[in-house]
Amino acid sequence: MSTQPVPALRRRTLNDADLRPDAAYVLYWMTGHRRTRFNFALQHAVDQANELERPLVILEALRCGYRWANRRHHAFILRGMIDTQRAADGSGAAWLTYVEDEAGNGGGLLEKLAEDACLVVGDDAPVFFLPRMMRAAADRIDVRFDLVDSNGVLPLRAADKVFARAYDFRRFLQRELGPPLVDMPVAEPLDDLQTVADREELVGSVLDAEPYRDGFFDAPTLEADLDDVLDRLPIDQDVRGGAQAGGQAEALDLLGRFVEERLDRYDEGRRDLDRRSTTELSAHLHYGQISSHEILAAVADHEGWTPMDVSDSKSGKRTGWWGMSESAESFLDELITWREVGYNMAWQEEEAYDTYESLPDWARETLEDHADDERDHLYTLEEFETAATHDEIWNAAQRELVHDGRIHNYLRMLWGKKILEWTEHPRDALEVMIELNNKYALDGRDPNSISGIFWCLGRYDRAWGPERPIFGKIRFMSSDSTRRKLKLDDYLQDYGPDGEAGQRELFD
Repeated sequence: MSTQPVPALRRRTLNDADLRPDAAYVLYWMTGHRRTRFNFALQHAVDQANELERPLVILEALRCGYRWANRRHHAFILRGMIDTQRAADGSGAAWLTYVEDEAGNGGGLLEKLAEDACLVVGDDAPVFFLPRMMRAAADRIDVRFDLVDSNGVLPLRAADKVFARAYDFRRFLQRELGPPLVDMPVAEPLDDLQTVADREELVGSVLDAEPYRDGFFDAPTLEADLDDVLDRLPIDQDVRGGAQAGGQAEALDLLGRFVEERLDRYDEGRRDLDRRSTTELSAHLHYGQISSHEILAAVADHEGWTPMDVSDSKSGKRTGWWGMSESAESFLDELITWREVGYNMAWQEEEAYDTYESLPDWARETLEDHADDERDHLYTLEEFETAATHDEIWNAAQRELVHDGRIHNYLRMLWGKKILEWTEHPRDALEVMIELNNKYALDGRDPNSISGIFWCLGRYDRAWGPERPIFGKIRFMSSDSTRRKLKLDDYLQDYGPDGEAGQRELFD
């Protein structure tokens, strides 16, 4: 067994099938928590393999037939898959890296592997299509299917309601975070694996089976042939590149740089457009390539902090509870409060959290009251996508999104507010924001990213006055105020029409 069991609040069984202790192996299906470190799901799989005295088989697969599947997202994920397989070398686990080369070709792979499994362990991640995929899989396999939550510091099931305000969620965290801060995941769960797996002996027939055969890769081959593999996939090939490389190794490098060079100035530098105070880990968190637990552990080590340092106060204030420096507390409020309040809603309201109807009543009421207000400018999706508005700041932010796969946090808020102002109806604004964000942003489709979009329309906010045309009581932002608050000259030079990004084709 590993050094500690996975907390019961993080585990659930999704079907009624039985455990088969005499079967060949334990199967871990890695989908949402794509990492070998600080991963409760992998830890549970290792625990079960050790308890049953069976080897561990790990399937990390990538399908291609989902909405917004494109080269940018696939390249980021595939680089991560290379990292996880390499990190598992020598652990004794049998690692299967599978890349679906045609929509539907991976169908039946999990069921085939589950036929010889004692149980299947999966990731309990309320992200995009993953919950639906887990339920469908549970109906098709005839062995016990455990899901494990390794999304955030607070277990998803610790809260039984949706929080309308970050303040209320923060107060809840301050009451409930004590045990989760102690029950941290094992840093390297594969180090505790006791049985060595023979990959060919265990799953050789699956590796050679059609239509799966051509989709299995070892890390060196996938890395060497990555461009060719991407070229062959039936995905949107026009959305390419991005400013960041995916993978666990890259995420760990970024974390180390942040803690050593940026954390101490995080609070004062969050609005710097050069990102010299940010983690740049949003996409890696989204794809599960790094854990918020590992980030917290690194910050705690830097601060010389232990869970005994937290305050007895449960006031919901942004700072003062952790007992760390102001910059560290400001950062943890973003990492835990603001990130996990989005996961809270995605978990509680899976079918609705990314719909217009999920907005607070007051927000929908004021938006509808002003839906027929005259707009000075109206743009089509294509005009938004190609940065063809009259506003140079908005256009620069859109170019950053298209070229780099991200927008500075403050500019993303302005970006969303202006889309509301320049579309015929708030529903249209939401559709444009979701389409552009999920297509281009490397952290698109994440509950935290969705929270940012919906904040532009009133979620996790309050009514503001004076009431304005189009916005009603929704918080207003303008390009003029943004120009006063941020130093934009260099940014506009880089992402303006005459800058380096502006001179490139938007879809190169």
